[in-house]
Amino acid sequence: MSVSDALRVTVIVGSVREGRLGRAVADWFLTTAAADPDLDLDVIDLAGVDLPLVLPGWGGTPSPEAVAALRDVTPRLAAADAFVIVTPEYNHSFPAALKNLIDWHHREWQAKPVGFVSYGGLGGGLRAVEQLRLVFAELHAVTVRDSVSLHGPWSGLGEDGTPRDADVSAGAVKGMLGQLAWWGRALRTARAERPYAG
Repeated sequence: MSVSDALRVTVIVGSVREGRLGRAVADWFLTTAAADPDLDLDVIDLAGVDLPLVLPGWGGTPSPEAVAALRDVTPRLAAADAFVIVTPEYNHSFPAALKNLIDWHHREWQAKPVGFVSYGGLGGGLRAVEQLRLVFAELHAVTVRDSVSLHGPWSGLGEDGTPRDADVSAGAVKGMLGQLAWWGRALRTARAERPYAG
């Protein structure tokens, strides 16, 4: 498979809190996913993206720094064939910074698949994932059924963000990426043959 045929997967790290585990979880996921040579992985870590809080049409003017951040992020989302969202669960939902990134974009998500790596408490972040499924459905994206759910990150993850049940978690990554790749290739072909009319 040539580099141009590789599936372009943008991995978004959704947590920006100080002391977060999000980047460590994302790095573990990336190491596991990198074993698949058919994937071209790009990482957007929202802790390093200064997005404006004022959305288009809502009044106010974004700062020049915010406009520059969008100039960097938006083309990367547009170029992606698929997405993986790495998210914690905060108060039975997902982080505000992640919702802000999502809301700044529309066409970039359309007719593309989204997979999830979640973490947090006994539920492993699954309530955040279920809410994100509703949001992405509104944006005409396709969420894959299987996700990677890391339960009890303070006891279930090592200090380096590696799951203590490494074999089970790596198997979950493989399953989710298999579905994501299938949808990613099918939808990439469909968009090339007939532009999405959403």
